[in-house]
Amino acid sequence: MILKRLFLSLLLIFGFFVNAQIEEQQLDKLIKETLTTFNVPGISVGVYKDGKVVYAKGHGVRSLINKKDMNDETLVGVASNSKGFTCFALAMMVDAGKLNWDDKVRKHIPEFQLHDAWVTEEFTVRDLVTHRSGMGLGAGDLMFFPEGSDFTVNDIISNVRYLEPESSFRSEFAYNNNMFIIAGEVLKRVSGLAWEDFIETKIMKPVGMTSSKASYNRVTDKSNIIDAHTMAEGKVVQIPHDWSETANPAGGIVSNVPDMLTWAQFLMDDAVTHNGERLLSARQFYELWQLQTPLNVSLNDSYDSNFKGYGLGWFVADVKGGYKQVYHTGGLLGTVTQFTMIPDLDLGIVVLTNQMNGSAFNAITNTVKDAYLGYENRNWLEKYGKSNTDYITYNDSIKAAVFSKVEKAKLLKTLPQPEQIIGTYTDDWFGDVMISHDPKKGYTIKSTRSSRLFGELLPFNATTFVAKWNDRSYDADVYMKFTFNEKGKAVSATMDYIAPITDFSFDFGDLEFKKTN
Repeated sequence: MILKRLFLSLLLIFGFFVNAQIEEQQLDKLIKETLTTFNVPGISVGVYKDGKVVYAKGHGVRSLINKKDMNDETLVGVASNSKGFTCFALAMMVDAGKLNWDDKVRKHIPEFQLHDAWVTEEFTVRDLVTHRSGMGLGAGDLMFFPEGSDFTVNDIISNVRYLEPESSFRSEFAYNNNMFIIAGEVLKRVSGLAWEDFIETKIMKPVGMTSSKASYNRVTDKSNIIDAHTMAEGKVVQIPHDWSETANPAGGIVSNVPDMLTWAQFLMDDAVTHNGERLLSARQFYELWQLQTPLNVSLNDSYDSNFKGYGLGWFVADVKGGYKQVYHTGGLLGTVTQFTMIPDLDLGIVVLTNQMNGSAFNAITNTVKDAYLGYENRNWLEKYGKSNTDYITYNDSIKAAVFSKVEKAKLLKTLPQPEQIIGTYTDDWFGDVMISHDPKKGYTIKSTRSSRLFGELLPFNATTFVAKWNDRSYDADVYMKFTFNEKGKAVSATMDYIAPITDFSFDFGDLEFKKTN
């Protein structure tokens, strides 16, 4: 705090301090227009500035089914904003002398194994939480996403050895949830507490996050919690909550605006609680926000950033001439959230939504941020609204073209016959999928380990089918490409996204199926 106050004093002396603000009525209007622009049923927003909450409201409805109002107390799954809690907990174990960031993972989880033997031996706890494993974006996420699979933490620890790297170790940033799940297991083994128990008793309780829980299943009073929503077949629909308890260390926390603002205040007060208790040493707290994995800054960056990257559970960047920004986003099926802090301005911004459209939270956060940083009105709502419309139109055109070809494929004489492709296909880490055929209903595809992942398999051409999932809210249809032997029998298959809008956690591109029956 002493260094922060000194820095702020110097800014005041030299005239660089930004003392702008955003009016309550202006923010009310922005949020209401955001609801309409992006078809979001409900949004709650909180702003913390200079030691006090200056805005905390909900707008719209928490559910299209019950039509009850969204308010600041409404609980929302904050998803990957949970990662900061996981790293804070690990840092507490470093303070306790039970862990070092550069401990080899195998010191704490001897059975841990990756695709490359050398990387396995060198992989550290720090590597688990900095997205530099060498594996691709979202590698292995299908083991917990969508909800309904039977994969355990031990299964994930066992199966990551089958995930082939896409880059060399520590050379590139590629977001990875499974490494955070394994980090949660490290926490359990060194602390003796389940990740959920540790987060609630050692962090949430002393910080004062009285309404929050470490997982959806721990919320006993669901009288004021959102329903999830998404666009499906051109309209917004309510969908079931979707998050596997296995993945809680990567994204399980449920919270609301007051609690997330309390978390922001605690962090910007150098990890000291309201009653003066320090939960983390100055050394370890400093470590959390240090750049670990760099990211490129665009040539025309909107916030004049000079650097950007990932710390320990947090994205970090500089904005507007050197203010350090610490931030994260989170996404589940049916909800997205954003949490932003600029500690030098004592500014925290929380945006929680119940529809999975990131443009909505970006429009709000950037507008609030701009007001306090002194930017002129840049009309983020209009910019994101147009890009969102264009993106949806683009994806819809791709899907329409594919399903038009599916219709035409019915007339092709070169399509495989059922006996050429039906049977069981096995991937080393995902397990079996079954392809069946009914003369009247056509082909179906079903995962044996991920119970909600089933649908139609539609002929596309002589070697490729389209997997059209029954749950249309997934928006994750894929090509399934078969390889045939000299007898015309399928021996293997791979999958590729049809449209780029598909959530990266639908990790179909890493599957390599071999026909086993």
